[in-house]
Amino acid sequence: MSGNGKTKILLVEDEPNFGAILKDYLELNDYSVVLCKDGSIAHSSFQKGKYDMVLLDVMLPKMDGFTLGKYIRDKDTDVPLIYITAKSQKQDLLEGFRTGADDYITKPFDSEVLLYKMKAILKRNHEVFEETELPENFSIGKFNFNHKLRILSLKTKKQLLSPRESELLKLLCIHINEVMPRSKALNKIWNEENYFTTRSMDVFMARLRKYLKADPNVEIVNIHGNGFILRTG
Repeated sequence: MSGNGKTKILLVEDEPNFGAILKDYLELNDYSVVLCKDGSIAHSSFQKGKYDMVLLDVMLPKMDGFTLGKYIRDKDTDVPLIYITAKSQKQDLLEGFRTGADDYITKPFDSEVLLYKMKAILKRNHEVFEETELPENFSIGKFNFNHKLRILSLKTKKQLLSPRESELLKLLCIHINEVMPRSKALNKIWNEENYFTTRSMDVFMARLRKYLKADPNVEIVNIHGNGFILRTG
């Protein structure tokens, strides 16, 4: 965040009119934007400043976008990085993702779509950051759940959960005794929300219910059309 509390964006774009218009648009949507017109200036700016997101053209003077993107990703593995470029060849897109990009948008594009993608990526990164603060162990009635080891324990009995079982139970624990939205689990664990992923999640929920049935005070309740509640007592 910048000093004024706004999300700080490094925008690297060498086309003056497009860069200025995009900068103004983002600032109208309450972002703080630093615009750099070549790769070398952006390299220096990233060294000196702290940014919440980088929007990066590929075809830049002095230092191309892919080279700059690799440098940024080497220096900061977490900062969201979106390429905005007229280069639409498959090999360019693949190179963008190889450098660690979160997304790759080809010109011309709808500014509202860019804004939506930015918000989604920033929200996801914020949630990941929040999860780093989670306790290693959750108490679920008489059970202990270590989400890092993926072990659900009841006295001396231990159940090793699959990665998806563990992620699902962790989300339920984060929302314990309140609704965990179905869409949140589908998008976070399965990366999409459709009939097949919904059925898959129901299968995993049935497995978790089976594991937890040893404690009659613990239940996973289906809230029709909304989500699930992990109730304890």
